[in-house]
Amino acid sequence: MKNPRSAPAALAILLASSAIARAEPLPTYGARLEGFDYPYPVKTFAFDSQAQALEMAYLDVAPTMPNGRTVVLLHGKNFCAATWESAIAALAGAGYRVIAPDQVGFCKSSKPPRYQYSFGQLAANTHDLLDRLGIQRAVIVGHSMGGMLAARYALQYPEATERLVLVNPIGLEDWKAAGVPWRSIDAWNAREMKTSFDSIRDYQRTVYYSGDWKPAYERWVRMLGGMYAGDGREAVAWSQALTSDMVFNQPVVYELPRIAVPTTLFIGQKDRTAIGKDLAPPAVAKRLGDYPALGRRAAAAIPGATLVEFAELGHSPQVEDPARFNTALLDALR
Repeated sequence: MKNPRSAPAALAILLASSAIARAEPLPTYGARLEGFDYPYPVKTFAFDSQAQALEMAYLDVAPTMPNGRTVVLLHGKNFCAATWESAIAALAGAGYRVIAPDQVGFCKSSKPPRYQYSFGQLAANTHDLLDRLGIQRAVIVGHSMGGMLAARYALQYPEATERLVLVNPIGLEDWKAAGVPWRSIDAWNAREMKTSFDSIRDYQRTVYYSGDWKPAYERWVRMLGGMYAGDGREAVAWSQALTSDMVFNQPVVYELPRIAVPTTLFIGQKDRTAIGKDLAPPAVAKRLGDYPALGRRAAAAIPGATLVEFAELGHSPQVEDPARFNTALLDALR
């Protein structure tokens, strides 16, 4: 069903919301997101990896009435642990202990200038964190890039994965094999150095939310944009360049049939995310990020997987419609 508002009226609302956002003072945050408050106390896991001392920031939220189960929430590339705010509240309220880490290279965690990023390494870091916390088995929920990581975690540590939940995961197609040109880390970095509040908002509005925009999304634009606007801009951009290279070159799609844990996919049907799409020839770009098709193929490839489709939602159903998403998530975990 089409939106009853006329196109000019919708455009006017979008322009007005952008103008309001620009009228407010733009924040500046540190390279580790210093200055941006998370909804729960932030803890730090100190560990050694690749011959250097690193720190992972994480949230550890206790339930009001424990049911003995733990849920781990893995953020996407343009997201942080804080973006799971509503899901954390819903899960904790339903009896789950919730762990939401910021991966190395992101948000409030270390951003080492030299690190061989791989989903295997990030999965190992996450497993070490859970081991330190005494958590032997958990539900692993991953969104966007976090979906790629969650799938790798389930493949790497099936005995530690009670259930796998993938929320609009990327990596369900091999962009390079589909015809997207390779890009060097230096080129990724040059692209990241151009990032601004406006470019973040424009990208998310177009790709994540099918042209729609809500004032509630602005908080997360300011979270990301503030890091690029601060003194740590170069460190942030470089980490994002390194992790973009990881995402582009390590698709998980070929290994979906090997996932051996109960799996649920949540797929917003309006999502059109595809890494490197801006470099692809028009004919190739048009085919990429077709989440209705990608979700169904992934559900068919993963043994026994359950597919939940959100017809009117995009890349981030947990942000776009928290109440509906949380209800569906709790139903899947029951």
